[in-house]
Amino acid sequence: MPAVEVNQIVKSYAERIAVDHLSFSVAQNEIFGLIGPNGAGKTSTIRMMMDIIKPDSGRIIIFGEKLSESIKNKLGYLPEERGLYRKMRVIDSIIYLASLKGMEKHSAETKADELLNKTGMLPNKKKKIEELSKGMSQMIQFIVTIIHDPELVILDEPFTGLDPVNTELLKQMIQDLRNQGKAVILSTHQMNQVEELCDRILMINNGRAVLYGNLQEIKSEYRSNSIAIEFEGDLGEVPGVAEKRTHEGYMELVLDGKKSPKQILERLVSTSIAINRFEVATPSLNEIFLKVVEGNHE
Repeated sequence: MPAVEVNQIVKSYAERIAVDHLSFSVAQNEIFGLIGPNGAGKTSTIRMMMDIIKPDSGRIIIFGEKLSESIKNKLGYLPEERGLYRKMRVIDSIIYLASLKGMEKHSAETKADELLNKTGMLPNKKKKIEELSKGMSQMIQFIVTIIHDPELVILDEPFTGLDPVNTELLKQMIQDLRNQGKAVILSTHQMNQVEELCDRILMINNGRAVLYGNLQEIKSEYRSNSIAIEFEGDLGEVPGVAEKRTHEGYMELVLDGKKSPKQILERLVSTSIAINRFEVATPSLNEIFLKVVEGNHE
């Protein structure tokens, strides 16, 4: 059973269509990337999934049911707009917000200490939220999101304000959630994080799906007709290569379409150069993102 099934949802604001007949599903035990440019409809989609706003039409099913109060307790949501009470102490904030998800005080405090320790935030448990840095507040917000052990976790821009150490820690915790069999929806502008973490992605532009599926398959589909090569020696002219582009640490060979990568490799092996790396160049998700979005604007 999928964790999420979204079928043909539509949402309009006045004359503007924010989400336009959007359909997708999210499996349990996967990290699902929800990406797109500003104003693409990502946040509206998330808010409809959380029942914060209603779709004009279409259907959203969470764990086989329409969203109810009991289903909501299976969800953990980290919104882009953070919402901690600045005058409250860290531990009091966590326990209070956990109680709204049905946790008893003792269980919430025990779990809070465990998560505070895991994130390195235990020394700050009695500080007021307003005394914390933006990155520290972000980690507390993440703890609040997962403390009740939700089956579906929705993270909207979770890496904002985090230093490199806490970014890596948060990434590991997100992967741990997937390894526990949970479904994670990750919405972020940081394509490198999506590329590193996500199993599948949905790219939205102007409220519609423009890319949807397995991340590696999408990257393979968009790979360019070029080869990345590291070598020692004089490359010289290579039949079938239309252009050579020098990058830091490697050279890119753009093929003319008349020779296959295999034929190029066979040609190079027959020469005196030493080949240390040879691979068909695969574009980054950011490159695909820009290509797709620019193509949709034409």
